[in-house]
Parts: sequence; C-alpha cells; structure tokens
Amino acid sequence: MPARQRLPVLLLTIGFRTTLAFPAGLPTAPYTFRAWSSTASSGTTARTFGLAGQHHPIPAAKGVMRVRGGMGGVSMSTKGVTSAPDVYWQGGETLKISRQMHADNRKRLVRNMGVEEGLVLVQGGTHNHRADTDHEILFRQESNFHFLFGVAMEDCYGTIDLKTGESTLLVPFLDDSYRVWFGTIPSNEELRAKYCVDKVIYTKDIAQHVKSIDPQVLYVYGGVNSDSGMSGKAAFFEGMCAYRQDTGLLRTSLEETRVVKSPQEIEIIRYANRISSAAHKEVMRQCKPGMMEYQLEAIFCHHAYMHGGMRLLAYSAICGSGPNSAVLHYGHGGAPNDRLMQEGELVLNDMGGEYYCYASDITCSYPVSGVFTDTQKQVYEAVLEAKDIVNSLIKPGVSWVAMHEKVEEVLAKHLIGMGLLKGDLKEVIECGLPAVFMPHGLGHNLGLETHDVGGYPRGSVRATRSGLKSLRNVRPLKEGMVLTNEPGCYFIESEITNALNNPAMAKHMDGERLLRLVAEGFGGVRLEDNLLVTKDGCEIFTDVPRTVADIENIVGSAHK
Repeated sequence: MPARQRLPVLLLTIGFRTTLAFPAGLPTAPYTFRAWSSTASSGTTARTFGLAGQHHPIPAAKGVMRVRGGMGGVSMSTKGVTSAPDVYWQGGETLKISRQMHADNRKRLVRNMGVEEGLVLVQGGTHNHRADTDHEILFRQESNFHFLFGVAMEDCYGTIDLKTGESTLLVPFLDDSYRVWFGTIPSNEELRAKYCVDKVIYTKDIAQHVKSIDPQVLYVYGGVNSDSGMSGKAAFFEGMCAYRQDTGLLRTSLEETRVVKSPQEIEIIRYANRISSAAHKEVMRQCKPGMMEYQLEAIFCHHAYMHGGMRLLAYSAICGSGPNSAVLHYGHGGAPNDRLMQEGELVLNDMGGEYYCYASDITCSYPVSGVFTDTQKQVYEAVLEAKDIVNSLIKPGVSWVAMHEKVEEVLAKHLIGMGLLKGDLKEVIECGLPAVFMPHGLGHNLGLETHDVGGYPRGSVRATRSGLKSLRNVRPLKEGMVLTNEPGCYFIESEITNALNNPAMAKHMDGERLLRLVAEGFGGVRLEDNLLVTKDGCEIFTDVPRTVADIENIVGSAHK
C-alpha cells in the first residue's frame, strides 16, 4: 500500500511572559520608517528603513507594551487592526522595525530548506529563575526563534507550514492571576496582528495541532554549534515520538539563512553600531587615571540605554586596564572590571549594545591618560595598520583565513621593526610566532549573536595550528555578510614563556625585552570594527576615533 501523502509544517517554540495594552479606536496614519546610519568617513546620515521605504499604516497615538525581558519596545498596534505589521520601537529617535521582517525571514528559511514535506520543530526561550528562588532571570529570546517570529514572550511554540507558508504561534493559556502581577493579557487576535502570523492558538493544543497536519517528518534543531561546541536544544511535546525526526537540516538551513543578512537586519546592526560608537566616544571623553574600570562600563551602558534604547549589552563588557588588557575575555563574574586605572597604562574597552536582539561588537584601545608612550604608539599603529589593510581587501570571494594570515604578517613585520622579534620575516611567520601575540582569530560573523552562526559551513575542517584554530569563520565572504575585524597584539606571560621554551621560536625573540613589557603591565591592544560585505568591498559600520592624533584629542577631554 502506498504511503499517505502528508503535508509539511514548520513548528517552533519560544517563551511567554508579556503584557500588552492596546488603546481602542486609535486612528491610523502613514509613516515612513526612518533609521540612522554612520560610517567612519561620513558621520551620521539619514536612511529610509522598512519594506523598501514604503508607507505603512501605524496608529498615530502610541500603544503600550510591557514585556518581561525588556524586548517588547513601544507598541503601535490598535485593537482590531490586522492589516499592517506592528513595529518594535523604543521611542524617541530610536529605530523603528517592522515585524514583517520576520515573515520575510520565514520565507527565506523555507526556500533554503528545499523540502516540500515535513514539520520543523525548534524551541525558543523559557521562563527561568535564579536557583531555587522566585527571582526571575531577565529574559532574552532564543536567537533562532527571534529570527523567525520576533516574539518577546517565553514558553511558546510556533509552526510554519512548509508547503503553504502558513505560520501559527502557540502561546500558554494565562489565568487571571497573571493580570494582577504582570498586567493585561493580550487576546490571540491581538498577538496574531502584532507578530504578523497567520494564526495564534494555545500551547495546550499543540499535539492536536500537529496531528491535524499529520507531518511525514519532524525537523528538529539538533547538531553542534561550530563556534561554542554546544549542542542545540530540540523542542519537545508529548506524543512527538510518533513522528519520524530529522536533526540536521533545520540547523544547516537556519545557519545559511542567517549568514547573509536581509536589508532590514543590516539596518538594525548599523543602528546598533551608531549608538555603540557614540557610547564609546563618551567613554573616551570621560576616561582618566584614578577611575575604576567598571566606571567606563557604566558610562557605556548608560549612554546605550539612555540614547539608544538598548537595555542589554550583546556580551559582558570588557574594560581591561594595564595587564588586564591582555586578558582576552576579561570582565567576567570572577574579574568584573574592578581594577583602579593608573596613569601611563593602556585600557582596552570591548563593548557593544544589542538592539532588538541584534549585536554590535566594538573594541577601542587607548592610554588612560590620553597620551601614548613611544612603545604604546608603535604597538597601536601596528594593530591599526593590520585592521585597515583587512578593511581595504574585503569583498565577496575573499578568504577570511587569508585575511587572518595577512594580519599575522603585518604584526610580525612591526614586531621585528621594534626589535622585539628578529630574523627573517618568513621564518618568523613559519615558526608560528605571530600566534603568540595574537592567539585569537581575526573576527567572526555578527548578528543575533555576538559570535554569530555559520562560520563553519558543512564540510569545513578546523585548522590545528595556533591562531588559525581559533578562527570563528572560515567561509569565503559573501555579499550581505556582517563580520567583525579585530586584530590584536598582546604581551601574555604564559604565551611568551612557552615560546621562549621552544628553540625554533626563541631564536627569533628578544626574551628580556618581551618579559620586561609583561612585568611592566603593558597588556595589549585590540581594535575592532563591524562591517558589511558589499558588492565590491565593505561598509564599515563602526565610527570611533582610530588615529593616534584623534585619540589623544578626545580621551579625557571632558575633564579639560
């Protein structure tokens, strides 16, 4: 007997804890969504944002949305209005984002999956507490679910029919006690209009919903993240064992879809960079000896939230002064940017705000006092030259591995010129010495995660040698990719000591001078730009002072 024909559906899960208030009877008015962009060369310019700059009917008065997790923004939805996408907006001059973007993302995923039958099942964020207390951990949506649905709520499911494209959001049923503690419960129709989906039902009906579709295959989000090495969490509901499951296609398709950003996603990352660049400038202006590292973090966070609506940073802030500037991921819970900054030291500030779950990731390094020493200037300009050369070479088809190797060549050349390394440049590179001073990869994909997905497409093999093995991206560049370019040069005692114990390396090193830099707490320098690969080059989103002259002009200027 031939098998029955089964229709495909896409099913996803996310979390729910949201309060919406939608004033009735609001008039609508045409709006053109506006965004702002900044480039290193031209400063701030206006850009049209939205679906090709079209006008969309949005309520003329503001609605209200209160969301646990801070991801809701100001709602501009009207009860009963279903003809227009809702907008994420943090008010004022912050960026307005049409949630139609997520409907477009779903269409892109369906095309990339290339199958006509089956049900894809993934799980988004869940409601969590701290240990065994009732303290609720601030919610941030799981990135894949945000990409596809843009829903700020916890503990939900969603489906997309892969054959028809129909999308369904499944939300938990909330009783009246929710209204007391968290506010108004939106109707399913309000959620349907708000999140640009075709239907909204309750999660308690998930088994019945799937059964009504009768999918041939469940495509669940499995596999291992090539960047973190951690496994994806597959969604689950009672009774799903009755369906055949595929654990590979969804991850691959999502990664390939997220690698190349849509125009709307690019606009959000550009905005996040504009605000984060301005926040870095404010940190520079306020920086002076005698401050604590965490005060720089506080200045950044205040500016990003106050002026950009960014409640969350994309990652823990790294504000390392003196020897801490050589600790690659300083600023964690065990070393929380808690050192007093001293005259004559460098400080490395690696901070980026997150807007609507999209990251920025910018690093600036400069003297705490605003004046470089000769050695600091030499190291800084070596890193700056490496960064600028990479920016000038980026275009579609370029190998990111080759860019990393180019940076190693530039750094080695400068270190030889400073007398810290010696001998033939080719021999210095071949023995692996550049990786002693830059033990991390050149950069990474950027998007819904700081270290975004897709850096290692299927079939890629990670290198084994130092430096290259830390690369987070090995794919040839494509138009529409967004990456970081972040060369660095650090004087790390353990790395230098290990190299001095290797005869092939030691003969090219001035060990006494290198160890003296370590003992003096020189630390390191890292410079990081965020950029978009364009048709014939790249657009640099990051707009911060980079030259020695510009840095010495701005650092500490608030106190002059």
